[in-house]
Amino acid sequence: MGIGTAVVALSPWPILTGCALLFVGACWTSSVTLFNVGVQLSAPRWVAGRALAAFQAAIAGGIAVGSWLWGYLASHIGVESTLLISGAFLILSPMLGRWMRMPPVGARNEQAMEAIADPEVRLSLSARSGPIVMEIEYRVDPDKARLFYAVMQRVQLSRQRNGAYGWSIARDIADPELWTERYHCPTWHDYLRQRNRASDSERALQRRALEIHVGPEPVRIRRMLERPIGSVRWKDTTPDPRGLEVEPIASGP
Repeated sequence: MGIGTAVVALSPWPILTGCALLFVGACWTSSVTLFNVGVQLSAPRWVAGRALAAFQAAIAGGIAVGSWLWGYLASHIGVESTLLISGAFLILSPMLGRWMRMPPVGARNEQAMEAIADPEVRLSLSARSGPIVMEIEYRVDPDKARLFYAVMQRVQLSRQRNGAYGWSIARDIADPELWTERYHCPTWHDYLRQRNRASDSERALQRRALEIHVGPEPVRIRRMLERPIGSVRWKDTTPDPRGLEVEPIASGP
């Protein structure tokens, strides 16, 4: 495509220019199609739509910015010089592949993902029950506190990518070894889906956080159903005006 652009800039014959433009157009169509397919096959299936949307937005934004940039240069240094500069950049652009590689086609980073068994539940929950509050307690050697904090910043991005919100990490002021990770999931169904959405790299990151945990006991995990004001009926006979499944408060002491 870069060579074709340079030919367009230097060609004195309309037929040669037309052939070069045809070649450049074919290269453009092939490259965009290749990237399009690569994005779809490299992204996890549940997020492929969002990955493709981001790709299309980048293409559209690049065309808009590039049109302004090359038009600005053409108005100042001429069309021929602008096309030669564009061709030179196109010829050099494959060098970017050394630092900005496309993932291998078909490598969605989700192989060997086994379905995780649902956690034990003793409260009557429906798929819409929520929000679900997660609290995970780690014990961390104070000498590795900074390392653990850096790892958890990456864990935060992983949780949020999979649908969590309100993420935080806190350290107990009375027990400096104790760290608590806390985040929310909108519903019980969202939480169950999140557990099985992690890619291989995300699971490796979570294992890295668990490796920093010290002590004879494993990390402590609490799964709680958040009960905002007005979300619970005080009596079983009270009708639910929203027509949703809302858990009544259990009777007894």
